Amino acid sequence: MTSTSDRRRADRATQEPARLCSIRPVRTVLFICTGNTCRSPMAEGIAQQISDDGRLPKELGAMFFASAGVSAFDGASTSEETVEVLQRMRAPVPEHAKRLTAEMVRKADLVFGMTASHVLRARSLVADDVRAVARVHPLDAEGDVDDPIGMGQRAYDELGEYLRELIPRRITELLRHEGNADAMKEMLKP
Repeated sequence: MTSTSDRRRADRATQEPARLCSIRPVRTVLFICTGNTCRSPMAEGIAQQISDDGRLPKELGAMFFASAGVSAFDGASTSEETVEVLQRMRAPVPEHAKRLTAEMVRKADLVFGMTASHVLRARSLVADDVRAVARVHPLDAEGDVDDPIGMGQRAYDELGEYLRELIPRRITELLRHEGNADAMKEMLKP
């Protein structure tokens, strides 16, 4: 004879795998620029702040944000101007630069390059992996995100405001269209 507690345990055991399968894994969004000291760490910090503020659709699930540079010196400090923008926005400040690797591109669910050349470089690192190539996109579909280096704090401030508007729109556009054939064609454009 089966007890009520045994039946409950059996019910939980059959329901648990189904519940676990419905949990969406954390998605990784990687931002890339040249040196990983200005644009991409600013985008990383702003994206995290946007996510923390609930400005991304909940159906996209949990996200992890990272950044790297195609020509970065590992360990270089984030620029003072970028730090100032992020602190004013109360966004997390990535502290040290990282050089972009093929492994980073392969592990990311979405990769955003600040310029067409960054997109091409990231795609070239994973040219043998069609799925990884398809996840690499320009952050701004209309053109390059200009580098503010050497242009003063105002250029960094303007970039921060621009990224705060652009990032949630692009993440939402591309993650909502996963698996869509037309979106895949769009993704492969330089």
